[in-house]
Amino acid sequence: MDANFFDLSDDTPVYVISVAAQLSGLHPQTLRQYDRLGLVSPGRTAGRGRLYSTRDIVLLREVQRLSQEHGINLAGIKRILELETENMRLREEVARLRGELTMMRALVRYELPPA
Repeated sequence: MDANFFDLSDDTPVYVISVAAQLSGLHPQTLRQYDRLGLVSPGRTAGRGRLYSTRDIVLLREVQRLSQEHGINLAGIKRILELETENMRLREEVARLRGELTMMRALVRYELPPA
């Protein structure tokens, strides 16, 4: 058996809907609705059943928090989540570009030929 067989990440879908509902404090029907609206996208079993990851559970709790504590409707929550995802992607791109810029400056400063 592969040594990494049981290495699970936060993105590994492992929780069936009843367990995910318990962990998130939401009703299973609410999880189904959030899936239909695109707020969370759980994995699927071969029989098309939903499987939730730890990251999905955290996201479900955040949706609930935004709704209950801040009174934000589901469309607003969806937009917030989209913007947070885009923000994270852009931060990663900026970090990558900074690394490239640092390398280019080093090449110019030391007049090294490009690789």
